[in-house]
Amino acid sequence: MIDMLNRLVDAVEKNLGDELDVDRLAAALGTTGYHARRMFSSLAGMPVSEYVRRRRMTVAAADVVGGEDLLTVAVRYGYGSVEAFGRAFRSVHGTSHGDVRRHGGPLRSQPQIRFRLTVEGSTPMDARIIERPDFRLIGHAARVPLVHEGINPHIQAHIESLPVAEHARLKQLSSTEPHGLLQVSDGVDPDAAEGSELTYLHGVAVAAGTEVPGDLDTIDVGPGAWVVFRTSGAHPAALQQAYAASATEWFPSNPWRLRPGPSIVSVIDRAPDFSTATCELWFPIERS
Repeated sequence: MIDMLNRLVDAVEKNLGDELDVDRLAAALGTTGYHARRMFSSLAGMPVSEYVRRRRMTVAAADVVGGEDLLTVAVRYGYGSVEAFGRAFRSVHGTSHGDVRRHGGPLRSQPQIRFRLTVEGSTPMDARIIERPDFRLIGHAARVPLVHEGINPHIQAHIESLPVAEHARLKQLSSTEPHGLLQVSDGVDPDAAEGSELTYLHGVAVAAGTEVPGDLDTIDVGPGAWVVFRTSGAHPAALQQAYAASATEWFPSNPWRLRPGPSIVSVIDRAPDFSTATCELWFPIERS
C-alpha cells in the first residue's frame, strides 16, 4: 500500500496540468480508487484533490513570478480562465497572483509527500475479521458534516434531540451483530475531507428483511467481510486513535483493503458521562 501511495504521488507530479484519474491509476496498481483515496487522506491529512491543488499552485508560483502570460500559466495547470486560476492560487497562497508578481510573495509551498511505513508493534490492535450475511441498520438518520477531531457537535445535537425512551426502544429492536446502540457513518466521501457531508444514523442492526417501523430510517448492508477493532479508554479520543491506527498500522500490514459501505461504532460499555467507553469499530473490507 505504501508503494501504491508513493506511485500515486509520482503520477501527480508528472501530470500537474491534467485531471488525475485515481480510479484508473489505482486499478493499474492492484487496488481500488476508493481504498486509495481513504488511505491517502488518512495518512496525508488531506484529500488527494487538495494535495493536487496545493502542488499545482506551488509549482505554478514560479511561472507567475517569472512574468509569463497568466492565461498561458492557467491553461498549463488545468484551468480554463485566469479567474479560476486566480481563485485556486489565492486559496493556497493567501494572496493574489498579481501581488506575487509585483512583490515576489508571500508564498506557501506544499512539499512533495513521501509515505514511509514504520511499524513499532508497541501498541497491539485488538482486531477480528468476520463474514456477515446481509443485514439492516435502522434508526434515526441525519446529514452532518465530517469532523476529524473531538466530538462532532452536529451528531451530538442529533442524538440529544431523541427522547430518552427512544434509546431504550431502539435497543429492544436490536437482533443481530453489531449488537447494541450503533453510531453509523454512511456515504462518506472517499477523500474524507473535513466538512464534507455524510449520513449519520443512530440506531441498531437487524436481520435482512426485518419489518421496520414506519418512523425509522433504513440502511441496507450487503454481505461481506468486516474487520472489527475493539477500543477502550477516553472517549472519543481512543476511538479516533483507532481510526488513525487502522490506516497507519493495520491496513499496511494485512492483505485487506476497504470496500464501500458504512463504518459502524458499537458502544459496548461506557461511563455515565461518556468520558470513557469500550467500543467496537466496524469497517467493511475485501482481500487486496
